[in-house]
Amino acid sequence: MAASGALPVVDLAPFFTKDGKGGIAGATEAVRQACQTHGFFRAVNHGVPVELMARALDLSAAFFALPDEEKAKIQPAQGSRVPVPAGYGRQPAHSADKNEYLVVFDPKLGLNAYPAEPAGFRETVEECHAKLIELGLLIQDILNECMDLPPGFLKDYNDDRGFDHMTAKRYFPATEEENDGVGVLTDGHWVPAEPACGSIIVNIGDVIQVLSNNKLKSVTHRVVRKPAHRHSFAFFFNLHGDKWVEPLPEFTAKIGEAPRYRGFLYREYQQLRVRNKTLPPVRPEDVVNITHYAI
Repeated sequence: MAASGALPVVDLAPFFTKDGKGGIAGATEAVRQACQTHGFFRAVNHGVPVELMARALDLSAAFFALPDEEKAKIQPAQGSRVPVPAGYGRQPAHSADKNEYLVVFDPKLGLNAYPAEPAGFRETVEECHAKLIELGLLIQDILNECMDLPPGFLKDYNDDRGFDHMTAKRYFPATEEENDGVGVLTDGHWVPAEPACGSIIVNIGDVIQVLSNNKLKSVTHRVVRKPAHRHSFAFFFNLHGDKWVEPLPEFTAKIGEAPRYRGFLYREYQQLRVRNKTLPPVRPEDVVNITHYAI
């Protein structure tokens, strides 16, 4: 774990080296502590090749440097009713989140649109997507243990990988008036989450917070724009839209605690998140989040 005031760092190597029960238990406890305090942690030795990550960022930068008319060739069809359509997009001018992006789903679904250039971009993005699914499955198993749930519970609950997607992003340079847009809010203070070579920042997300009845946290976070363009990839390990989400009995009835959230369909939550993007508030603190479902 990292020192106080820094984003927790968790070494996932024991899960790949099978470093005995002690190593795995220690890493699991580190994840548990990070999720109880920050809801975020920086994963190292996570199984995604560093060279692949660097290549993906380089090719992403080359794609976003293309003329706008070239990027526009892979925009989603106008009027698409899919919550998060595959393809290229740009945040509205009035959004506090100043970036352009490319959304990619599992290649087997046949939903993706790729640019002709740069060469190797498609293959690299698809390799990244596959590796991040593997990492998501591992972290899901670790969270299952952290929550003391029956073996395989979260795997069975979230068994459809067809809704996962990855987003390549380019954040525009900050201006004197606007620099919000990565920090994690913990105990009223912003904890910096600066990029570190080879690491991946993990956000456990709102669903885990609800399932655990607030025992594990999903905290507010923001991207702080820099004077130059900043490139990143985000991977969303998603539920099926028809999945019902509510605090589990293990964290409510079985321990005599009242639910802190009302139940909801995951697609409801997705629609709220999409509204944040399509009708974004001017200030990041006004973004609608999981507190919408608090009791």
